[in-house]
Amino acid sequence: MHHTEAGIYVDIVSGEPLFASSDKYASGCRCLSFTKPMVSANIKALRQTLHGPAVSELRSAHGNSHLGHVFPDAPPERGGVRYCIDPASLRFVRRDDMENQGYGEYLDQTEEIY
Repeated sequence: MHHTEAGIYVDIVSGEPLFASSDKYASGCRCLSFTKPMVSANIKALRQTLHGPAVSELRSAHGNSHLGHVFPDAPPERGGVRYCIDPASLRFVRRDDMENQGYGEYLDQTEEIY
């Protein structure tokens, strides 16, 4: 999932749009890192306290798929929050294919790649 082109990442189960390529950045971890979701209503956070400090598990709102976790360690200039996402939970839709696959309304969120 090392895409460097414009597009969006959708839930592999439900197809709901989750993250834009313009909000992806290299954090140095093995998962994909994003600074924010495309549509916050499509992601729900569940607080966990099983392994040390409390973190929030992220799940897709409609598909209820496990996505990853959220951490407060992103660069401050990018909002300070890192959405650490398991690549296996996502499907990438290239910008050129978005309109045909029903994601045309999100084209304006796919311009810049970090």
